[in-house]
Amino acid sequence: MKVKIKKWFDSGTPFVWLNAGAVSVSVIMVAGLIALIAVRGLGHFWPADVAVFDYYVEPNGEAVRLMGEIVDEETVSRSRAGNPDYAGESITRDLIKTGNRDVSGLDFRWILNAGIKNRTYPDDAMIVERREWGNFYGYLSGLEIDGQKLSYNDESWNSFQQAIENNNRIFDEIRHIEKDLIGAVNYKMERLRLKQRGLELKEKDTPENIAKLIKQREALQLEYNSYTTELEELYGELNRSSFSAKTANGKEITVGFSKVVRAYRPNAMNLLDKCFFYVEKFWEFLSDDPREANTEGGIFPAIFGTVLMVMIMAVLVTPFGVIAAVYLREYATQGPVTRLIRIAVNNLAGVPSVVYGVFGLGFFVYFLGGSIDEIFFPESLPAPTFGTPGLLWASLTLAILTVPVVIVATEEGLSRVPRAIREGSLALGATKAETMFRTVLPMTASAMMTGLILAVARAAGEVAPLMLVGVVKLAPSLGLDGNAPFLHLDRKFMHLGFHIYDVGFQSPNVEAARPLVYATALLLVLLIIILNLTAIRIRNNLREKYRAAEQS
Repeated sequence: MKVKIKKWFDSGTPFVWLNAGAVSVSVIMVAGLIALIAVRGLGHFWPADVAVFDYYVEPNGEAVRLMGEIVDEETVSRSRAGNPDYAGESITRDLIKTGNRDVSGLDFRWILNAGIKNRTYPDDAMIVERREWGNFYGYLSGLEIDGQKLSYNDESWNSFQQAIENNNRIFDEIRHIEKDLIGAVNYKMERLRLKQRGLELKEKDTPENIAKLIKQREALQLEYNSYTTELEELYGELNRSSFSAKTANGKEITVGFSKVVRAYRPNAMNLLDKCFFYVEKFWEFLSDDPREANTEGGIFPAIFGTVLMVMIMAVLVTPFGVIAAVYLREYATQGPVTRLIRIAVNNLAGVPSVVYGVFGLGFFVYFLGGSIDEIFFPESLPAPTFGTPGLLWASLTLAILTVPVVIVATEEGLSRVPRAIREGSLALGATKAETMFRTVLPMTASAMMTGLILAVARAAGEVAPLMLVGVVKLAPSLGLDGNAPFLHLDRKFMHLGFHIYDVGFQSPNVEAARPLVYATALLLVLLIIILNLTAIRIRNNLREKYRAAEQS
């Protein structure tokens, strides 16, 4: 028996099964994590039913009527619930999203199931998503459209929805004028100011040059005045309408339509209506700007900033990584110095990412960026242009962080190219450079692409260095827009990873932010998975393409 067991161990079968089991457990854990994030995150966009609770608060038996969505349920001890008057060792309680922060001061509230005397789901209960103060839960009681008060009747809900749609259209026009049109005018006026300051520093501020600048500034001022006049009209039209609503306990408030994003009655929705609503909410999450301290709205600026930063990083890291790998493998003398360089490159991959952030802040931002400002942007001083964290420095920092991955992957690809390929090319009269660029590097393309996309996948998930070299909670403008020079490398930007950190750990409303943390984390994880799968697909295609050359 012992002999058979020894032969079994010597054959390596137990280790094969052990490795297979470890891989299976890892896959199950990753799949379970993604499933948990998906359920918690994607479920946030589904319109949950709104319940009205008749709730009695012990010990004085005070009756309270609450309206809201059931967000969570848990069973806790009596001491943790803070009410020992109910019988039993444990108590079940529900977390209710009651909204109406401007009325009650709370968005969420725990209520004990034992204190609920009645629970109903009225069809006319509505949820109003507002641009400020979070959601409102209550009943529609009156309308005032264009200064005219309308009595509440069966058609009021349709008029209410039409008014919201009209005011959202006006709000979009206002945002377009303020952010795009007036933003472009302000940008041009600032460029003119800097141009005039540059002429003064160069002692070229002649009357002719100044007159040209004044003429351009006057034209921009006229354009700015026309936009402000249009804005005043739109704001006046936006603020002429409002509605009245009652809370569950009968308190009535008045809300302007300018503060409303949408209103809906989830209890009256059928399955198809809820599906359409879900798609609309999810698209808003992907395409809109954040609001309410990043706890509402969308994450488009974070998606855009992440993709733009990663693309710039890829453009920067590819030539450095490939050239370094080609030199180390093909041109450098293989000796102690080259081995030491390889060890250093491998060790760089293990350096904590925050160290790269400190290096980027000290070298790129303060030293290199400050020098660039003194040489090329003296008219902007003392306000920094590149001497402050921004998109360029964040991309360069992550390029240095990920360049070891590209170097190692490219070197491995170069080592797999048979020596006979090089010798055959040289024997046919090609130079070493021609052999490298026309024969060896194309056969190494699969390894280079794998290294590059793995570097991109890692860079997309990094947060610590970005906190020091350019990422912010809320960026006023994107790094790529219609203003020359169009790509603004000096601007700060938003990032998905930092957005998760900010919403999850710095939000003043933790319960409201939690679903968005899961949804954003799911989006970031899926992005990294897609990048890795793309790397595998490209590697396999290129490997098949050059397999014949490797075997010849």
